[in-house]
Amino acid sequence: MRSKLLLIDDEEGIRKILGLSLRDAGYEVITASDGKQGLEIFQKENPLIVLTDIKMPGIDGMEVLQKIKSISPDTEVIMITGHGEMDLAIKSLQLEASNFITKPIQDEALFGAIRRAEEKLAWKRLAKIYNEDLQIKVKEATDELMRMQKELLQAERLAATGETVAGLAHAIKNILGGLKGGRYMVNQGFEKEEMKYLKDGWAMVERNIEKISGLTKDLLTLCREREPEREPVNPNDLIRETFNLFNIHCQQQGVLLNLDLDEEIGTIDLDPKGIQEVLINLTGNAVDACTLGEQPIEKPEVTIRSSRLPEEKILLEVKDNGMGIEKEVGQKLFNIFFSAKGSRGTGLGLLLSRKIVEEHGGTIRFYSEPRKGSLFQVVLPIRGG
Repeated sequence: MRSKLLLIDDEEGIRKILGLSLRDAGYEVITASDGKQGLEIFQKENPLIVLTDIKMPGIDGMEVLQKIKSISPDTEVIMITGHGEMDLAIKSLQLEASNFITKPIQDEALFGAIRRAEEKLAWKRLAKIYNEDLQIKVKEATDELMRMQKELLQAERLAATGETVAGLAHAIKNILGGLKGGRYMVNQGFEKEEMKYLKDGWAMVERNIEKISGLTKDLLTLCREREPEREPVNPNDLIRETFNLFNIHCQQQGVLLNLDLDEEIGTIDLDPKGIQEVLINLTGNAVDACTLGEQPIEKPEVTIRSSRLPEEKILLEVKDNGMGIEKEVGQKLFNIFFSAKGSRGTGLGLLLSRKIVEEHGGTIRFYSEPRKGSLFQVVLPIRGG
């Protein structure tokens, strides 16, 4: 059985003919012979779709429409009009009628109007689910941000300077702005019944929730002094894993991702999770530099390279031909909460990368020229292996 429908019309013949057509199509149909009876049945049966004649003795269809909408705004009301009642039909749409059909009623028009009403009901159900989930996610995200801000401002290392506090507030403000923007797009999607707005807005919410998780993790890592959890690892394996993580995304963005590996580099003792995070940060920044600039890059390209150096050291490099870094920006690149990507970044990736590299006894440096690209180099000492 499909949707329950209430049909209100003072003409018995119309009630019988329409009722028969609707029941044959699988609908449960309840009929009423006037507006008063129709409203009584509506409050008792709560149908999701109502078809009502506009002109009836006593309580007419316009009054039925207004009363139903005041009781149940989500109910879809389809108006049945006769010739010469077009002005009333248009007025009914202004009063939030779902649609109107004219007598003599054709099955195509009848079922078309009902189908559109069912689509609107489906959108409303979807909107309710999305909005409930969205409100929960936004509240959880906001609570997490506020909790994180409160805790981190009490941490000696982060509360030492006003610059750090201001940077944290700015990062949180950016994420909250992204959450609000995503929620607005989701709401626009429901209002305009545009699935693209809905999907894009939801994706924006998800991205900013991921940012909260990443920001929390990165800040806690920055706050803790730790020794790398070393184990014998071939750095080329970490580079290949990083390549696999980014390759599909690069292909979609039109970026050529290359590997240039020294296969004789061998196995060394390092913290694989930490160095993998450094490689991911540097590669992600390089890809962004090729795709997020104001001017498109001709043949964008990123290369990850490994080599062995004298004095028992290895070199890991990430090179791009992207937008490059201005000198003034480069001087701030490793400052906490500073991001060359503006609101798209948290300003923690490079700082965290430097911390991990220095925990290994290594160094990280970069060379860059605006509109020509950047080269980031990580030098690590070889231990064991």
